[in-house]
Amino acid sequence: MNYATARNIDQQDIPVIDLAGLTEGDAALETVARALVEAAEGVGFFYVKNHGVPQDLADEVQKVGRAFFDQPDAEKQRVAVNSYHRGFIEMGEAKMYESAKADLKESFIWGLDIDEDDAEYKAGHKLIGPNQWPDFMPEMRPLMVRYMDACNALGARLLRAFAIAMGEPADRFVQRFDRPISRGALVYYPPQDADMGDEQFGVAPHSDYGVLTLLNQDPVGGLQVMGKDGEWLMAHPIPGTFVVNVGDLLARWTNERFQSTEHRVVNSSGRERLSIAVFVDPNHDTVIDPVVTDDVPALYPPVTCGEYVLGRFNDSFAYRKGGTN
Repeated sequence: MNYATARNIDQQDIPVIDLAGLTEGDAALETVARALVEAAEGVGFFYVKNHGVPQDLADEVQKVGRAFFDQPDAEKQRVAVNSYHRGFIEMGEAKMYESAKADLKESFIWGLDIDEDDAEYKAGHKLIGPNQWPDFMPEMRPLMVRYMDACNALGARLLRAFAIAMGEPADRFVQRFDRPISRGALVYYPPQDADMGDEQFGVAPHSDYGVLTLLNQDPVGGLQVMGKDGEWLMAHPIPGTFVVNVGDLLARWTNERFQSTEHRVVNSSGRERLSIAVFVDPNHDTVIDPVVTDDVPALYPPVTCGEYVLGRFNDSFAYRKGGTN
């Protein structure tokens, strides 16, 4: 099998949803919310436009991300990833499953911006810690904080819409969202040569493990999504949109009503690729208790968001294998 083979999509595969209706009154909100739920129940992926994240902000993050990855390795290693999953992850340090080859990518990870006096950090919470901002790029910190705030706001809007369309209270998924453990990732993919073989990926086939993923693609492309028919679909970049997908934790939270779908990256373009992903999750102590109906009992026991995400980190990143977590 040629793992780089994927077919083009149409809107029936991965729909494009206009979020303008979320602020245009009850009838429009319900229409958009139903479309979001239908996509989440179907392929588990969709594009959103009129999403509220300023384009000039996203463009500036792309620019700064490229400048960071252009730095010498020795400079990037000055902000090497720490035990709180913040900082630079070099090539070869991430893979989705034990059997997979290491992903062909570099990453820079950041999250809630706190200092060393933060009470939860001092209490030892393992997913709440200071970011690793490079002093050689002072513009990075304020820009990434603004971008994270904008994406968390978008994620919360989507989660409220999901809840409304499911007949749940609007805050069902965002009751504890004042200190989210969302992570942002600048991800650099070098060009992938054909002679690397069919089992080398920018990111190997996997499903995301959090609640929601918001992806801002550059024009290069390379994202492929497993379709309902078992074929890989090319999720081409669409200007002005985000690609949104359901993660494993939201599939669990909705009692598998929503689909967390496998996807992968193959950068066969011959060009460098940069994507900006924000993995939206609520507060670390949020209890993920499945939304059940009268005829479908809970398929999973309750688990806290932080407990689940930390376990998945430990399985996926080589830097966590050799030391304390």
